[in-house]
Amino acid sequence: MLCPTPTFPAVRFHRGLFVLSAVAATLLLAACRSTPAPAKATVSADTWAVVNGQEITRDHVEKAYRRTADLSQPLSEEEVLTAKLSLLNDLIVQDILIAKAATLKLEVPANDLDTAFTNAKKNIPDDAFQQELSRRKLTAADMREGVRRELLAQKVIAQEVGSKIAVTDQEVTDFFNANRAQFNVAEEAYHIAQIVVTPVRDQQVANGTGDDAATPEAAAAKVRMLMERLKAGASFRDLAAGYSEDPESAPRGGDLGFVPISRLRQAPAPLRDAVLHKAPGTVNVASANGAHTLVLVVAHEQAGQRDLSSPGVRDRISEGLRTRKEQLLRAAYLTSLRNDAVVVNHLAKRLVEGKGQMPTLPLTVPGKK
Repeated sequence: MLCPTPTFPAVRFHRGLFVLSAVAATLLLAACRSTPAPAKATVSADTWAVVNGQEITRDHVEKAYRRTADLSQPLSEEEVLTAKLSLLNDLIVQDILIAKAATLKLEVPANDLDTAFTNAKKNIPDDAFQQELSRRKLTAADMREGVRRELLAQKVIAQEVGSKIAVTDQEVTDFFNANRAQFNVAEEAYHIAQIVVTPVRDQQVANGTGDDAATPEAAAAKVRMLMERLKAGASFRDLAAGYSEDPESAPRGGDLGFVPISRLRQAPAPLRDAVLHKAPGTVNVASANGAHTLVLVVAHEQAGQRDLSSPGVRDRISEGLRTRKEQLLRAAYLTSLRNDAVVVNHLAKRLVEGKGQMPTLPLTVPGKK
C-alpha cells in the first residue's frame, strides 16, 4: 500500500451496509454535557436505550452486532459487551438523525434503496449472500432496513451540513499564497489514487458500503466487479469511497496525492509497475498474496513550482478547504442536535451498576425506589 504525504487531513463521513454511521463519535462527545430527562417509570430488561421517548431494544442491538461482528473470532464476554455498547451508541445517533429526517420531510426513494442495496452486495453471489444471512440469523429485510436508515442519516448530513459549505476564490488564493511551498514539486512525481481489496476480514472498514472481501475468491470477484464498473464509466473516486478496504485513503476517494518518483521506485514491484510510465487516466491492478490494489494515475508532474493556473491546483485547494469547513460545521451541527435530544442509555447504566457485568435484576429507574 502506498502512503501519501497529505496536504489536508483525512475525513471519514460514514460507514455502510454492515456498519452504522461514524458520526456517533461527535454526538457522544456531547453526551456528558447533556442533562437527560427522567426515563419512563416502566423499563423492561429488553429496553437498552430510550431516545426522545422511542425505545431501542436488545433485539435491535443484537441484530446490529450480528451484522458487524467477525463471527470467526472468539471474543470474551467483556469484549462482546463493549462491542454491543458501541453499537447501541451508534443506533442512538442514528435514531436522532432519522427523527430529524422526519422533521425535514426527507425520505429514501425505493429506487435509491434498491440501487444502494444491490451495489452493496454486488460482488457477492446470491447463494453466498443467503448463506451469510442464515449464519448471522438475519434476513434480507434486516439488511435493507439497515441500508435505508443509513441513507436517511446521510441525507440529513448532506442537507444540513454539506449543502451549506462554500469556498470562495479569495479563500483559495489566500491559502495558496500562505502555503506556496506545498506546491513546489521538488522532484518528478505521480498523482495517484487507489482502491485496496484484501482477502481477509478487516478489523476496521471505513468505506461507504461496509463491503469487505473475506476470502481470496471474494477479493478476486470484487476486483472484477470494480473493473467492470470503471469500464462502464463509474467514478474511481466514488468506487474508492464506497469499496476500498484501506481505512486511510477510502474516505478521501482513494486519493494519495503526489508521490515522488524516488518513493515509487522503492515500492513493491507490482505497485511500482502499476504507476511508472503509465498515462494519466489509466487504471492498473497490482496483486500480491491474494491482495489487490487498483491504481489510478491521476497526473504526472515534472519538478518545479506550481501556481493557481497549473492543472489541478485550484481544485485541490478548494476541496481541502471544503473538507475543513465541513468537519467544523458537521461537529457543531451534531453537537447541537445531541443537546436537543433526550437520551437514556440503560445498557450503560446497567453495566455501571453491575461493575462491568450485566445485572440479573431489572434496571433501577431514576426517581424510583
